[in-house]
Amino acid sequence: MRRLAVFRCFNLFLILFALFSLLVPPADAQERATVNVLTVEGAVTPVVARYVERGIREAASNGAELLVIELDTPGGAVNVMQGLVQSMIGADVPIAVYVAPAGAQAASAGTFVVLAGHVAAMAPNTTIGAASPVGGQGEELPATAEEKAKNALAAQIKSLADRRGERAVAWAEQAVRSAEAATAQEALDIGVIDLIAPSVPALLAEIDGEEVKLKTRTVTLRTAEAGIVDLPMTLIEEFLHTITDPNIAYILLILGLNGLLFELANPGGFLAGVIGAISLVIGFYALGVLDVNYTGLGLIALAFLLFVADIKAPTHGVLTVGGIVSFVLGSLILFDTPFYSVSRGLIVSVALVTSAFFAFAVGAALQAQRSKPTTGMEGLVGAVARSRTDLDPRGTVFLHGERWKARVEGGPVKPGEFVRVVEADGFELVVAPKSVSSEQ
Repeated sequence: MRRLAVFRCFNLFLILFALFSLLVPPADAQERATVNVLTVEGAVTPVVARYVERGIREAASNGAELLVIELDTPGGAVNVMQGLVQSMIGADVPIAVYVAPAGAQAASAGTFVVLAGHVAAMAPNTTIGAASPVGGQGEELPATAEEKAKNALAAQIKSLADRRGERAVAWAEQAVRSAEAATAQEALDIGVIDLIAPSVPALLAEIDGEEVKLKTRTVTLRTAEAGIVDLPMTLIEEFLHTITDPNIAYILLILGLNGLLFELANPGGFLAGVIGAISLVIGFYALGVLDVNYTGLGLIALAFLLFVADIKAPTHGVLTVGGIVSFVLGSLILFDTPFYSVSRGLIVSVALVTSAFFAFAVGAALQAQRSKPTTGMEGLVGAVARSRTDLDPRGTVFLHGERWKARVEGGPVKPGEFVRVVEADGFELVVAPKSVSSEQ
């Protein structure tokens, strides 16, 4: 009995031990760090800023060891960049900004984003810099305004680069004042970045054990064996980011204008109008985010007005030619900034298709004006009728299976002779002997 009791106790111990092993993972599994990765491509827009801010919140709430922002940007609006930099500086999670892949850039506002990271890294064959301020449409600022903007931005970027040494601070200031740029190796040599890494795993292995200072504490990074978790954009963020591509925004604008004009020209279908209205609303949202040049937008709107005017009151294509010129000029300067612009090939393609459509419409309108009416009383002019009675000058004629009152001009006509209709005077036809009207 005693042996049986001992055996049962031993079995119970094994069962409890197995259950405990299943419920409590190994120590390394409990302590394994995770790294969240965001991917930012394109201009720094409000959509991108909200995406990064969401990534910071999620990384902090998930207890991530590090947040990596993989960056490739031509820049963006100063106010958007400043808001994003403030969020990064105040983050309660370490942030590494990694300019990648090869060929990527962190230009203009992207330079500030890189320097705001607790860790700054670049992939081989990438660039950083050219952070001089420009106007909302890419134009040079007036001298006084330019000096004020450069002073303000230079102070901000020097503050961000201060912990990286004097050479980094001097270069950062020149990036603002003289649009200085640097390759990855040059940036590493002067201390603007911490390292060059060919990939995110290589970056994590390199910075393992490094200390970074957050706003409220100092953290030692444990990233060598960390699990990588991608945090992609949500569907809504992806949609908004897609439509803020200058080429997509441009297509939406043109599609919207065409749809509304088609609906106005052919009312009753509603489909073209609905599609046009939706496209126009979405397009205007994208234009607002991208700081559109309203001169360019005005020229495009003027082009469509000229196209429509040429259809309503044809001028043998003069207004259409003016519309094409206005359309192309407006398209070229619609996003003529250092950060984004419409593809020249797309502009040419859309201009050709749009102008061809309106040229066809103008030609159809001219043809309609020149063609002889085929219905109503006007449609009878030129038709050949046969007299039923003497026309001297009034009588009746037979035309299209019906009898008509008629008045002859150019001499009397006997019954059975053919006449040609030259005019419709109310419900009376004015006719002439066929030989006379033929000579005329």
